[in-house]
Amino acid sequence: MTTVSVHKEGNRASSPSENLLEIKNLKTYYPVKGGFFKHTVGHVKAVDNISFEIKKGETFGLVGESGCGKSTAGRTILRLLKATDGQIIFDGKDITNLSGRSLREIRKDLQMVFQDPYASLNPMQMVGDIIAEPIYNFSKKSKEELKREVMDLLEKVGLPPDAYYKYAHEFSGGQRQRIGIARSLALRPKLIIADEPVSALDVSVQSQVLNLLKDLQEEFELTFLFIAHDLSVVKHMSDRIGVMYLGNMVEIADKDSLYAEPLHPYTQALISAIPSPDPRTKKERIILKGDVPSPLNPPVGCPFHPRCPMAIEECSKQKPVLKEVKPSHRVACHLY
Repeated sequence: MTTVSVHKEGNRASSPSENLLEIKNLKTYYPVKGGFFKHTVGHVKAVDNISFEIKKGETFGLVGESGCGKSTAGRTILRLLKATDGQIIFDGKDITNLSGRSLREIRKDLQMVFQDPYASLNPMQMVGDIIAEPIYNFSKKSKEELKREVMDLLEKVGLPPDAYYKYAHEFSGGQRQRIGIARSLALRPKLIIADEPVSALDVSVQSQVLNLLKDLQEEFELTFLFIAHDLSVVKHMSDRIGVMYLGNMVEIADKDSLYAEPLHPYTQALISAIPSPDPRTKKERIILKGDVPSPLNPPVGCPFHPRCPMAIEECSKQKPVLKEVKPSHRVACHLY
């Protein structure tokens, strides 16, 4: 588990009540082909009917173990993947089925920081061209104006001016991720989806990149969907957190409530796995039995019930809905 440094929060204004992003009953299924004629014989339910919202200026953390569908959800929201069903409402506009010029226009306001900074940068382009490309694609600016903007972005992400003329392979992983962050900022977006932005980096530089993201959020008034599996990183970055399991959203709460009093048995197990900074502190660890079921053939009823130590008969028959059981604390569990 990663240990991150304490970041000075500053005088950040509270988030307005207006939502920048609303996800309603979103589904993303991958068809499975079989037989001689390659007919669809089933679907991998990567994202299965999730709903949440993100307020302007906040960071919403999306957490869960590998394969839970959180990255697929992020890519579907960004329209890199097509939604099977549901709605993606961004800044008051339904963008679920946009195409062509309408989709291209909305892309200016939606950007992504990818997980692997080694794979997400073009090795054939200089860094200056990588960062300038989105600006060039969406605006008619002179070479001098483009260069000034790129130089400004390099400075803001903590890279020297001579990085402009170098190639990605000349930089470390942390520096490459800074290049990716600069590229995501080039069009001054409203929402950035950060998909495991530090998981591929050395522990020694993870906190630097995380604190850079928080500083840039203040300066550019950004909203983040922060996807990660590291619970300490998510707590450090997020205002509110959603927990996913097997393509389903099982709990949503502000970070203090979620970590102090997790309600869903799966969330409780995740939180119990966070190591205590004091080795003398005794902490009860919840060990889950069995393996995560296949999203190709999820269990009937609650998707977590085969591994849940608190399962009741109803759990194997009916899928629970996400409902508010405390102020601003929602959980999908028959125990509440």
